[in-house]
Amino acid sequence: MTRPIRIGTRASKLARAQAQMVQAALAATDPNLSFELVAMTTAGDRDVHKKLTDWGYKGLFTKELEDLLLTGEIDLAVHSMKDMPSVLPDGLVIAGMLPRADVRDAWISTQYATLRDVPSGATIGTSSARRAAQVLHLRPDVTVIDFRGNVETRLRKLDEGVAVATFLAAAGLNRLGLHAHIRETIAPESMLPAVAQGAIGMECRAERTEMVELISRISHAPTMTCLAAERAFLEVLDGSCRTPIAGLATLDHGQLTLRGEVLSLDGKIRHFHEMHGTETEATTLGVALGNHLRTLAGEALLTHG
Repeated sequence: MTRPIRIGTRASKLARAQAQMVQAALAATDPNLSFELVAMTTAGDRDVHKKLTDWGYKGLFTKELEDLLLTGEIDLAVHSMKDMPSVLPDGLVIAGMLPRADVRDAWISTQYATLRDVPSGATIGTSSARRAAQVLHLRPDVTVIDFRGNVETRLRKLDEGVAVATFLAAAGLNRLGLHAHIRETIAPESMLPAVAQGAIGMECRAERTEMVELISRISHAPTMTCLAAERAFLEVLDGSCRTPIAGLATLDHGQLTLRGEVLSLDGKIRHFHEMHGTETEATTLGVALGNHLRTLAGEALLTHG
């Protein structure tokens, strides 16, 4: 390519760091490549006072970047895959993913080492419907408040006493060099993570075959397989920011394990199931688990949480 490859990213420090990881990986494949980072704010970034559950559509952190892809103003977009809706706009494709990082949630608190140590009635902050429901399922005696903002903002809110603790993705904290703030990483057996947590995806126009090929050079096949299962699971459930849904696929010597969970917003109802298959059955496994949990949960729970 004669001109720089334009990499679209959200403007946050974490998003930029992830875009730079993609840039470095691509640069390692060809020293003649050059790049330009195009950073922008999305709807979800601009209105930090509005709860994520109150938005009426998906793609709060991706739509603007996808619009730039469709108009040709950027060549590829870098996303935290857990922000991606289960269905992409026509003409766009996830052409590759970097190797997945730590999938776990991290417990952050200046006062308490674990969720178990928090006293009854204490306030815990999170912007995630999933994390809120999981906390209330484990500890119905605490209060959960909406807690939005970038990583630095949430850490500052803890220092100011807005809440005694919060949860953040361990992968994001590690990428920012903020792992020292982690008091405990939560095992998936206790808190199943969000679908695609810890994964960085690269999206481009499907017709840009040269870009699809370039991205494929740095794509991690096991991560793609696991996320194919998780995203098929999510698509069946048609989960929104309002519906507490968790899912995690793991791959071991060609054998795929997929675990999924749906909860009510107040955490009082929880449906969990896991299925097993081969790596070639990733999408089929995701659809099967999604249908099973849809039957268990019922339409009322999936519609209203």
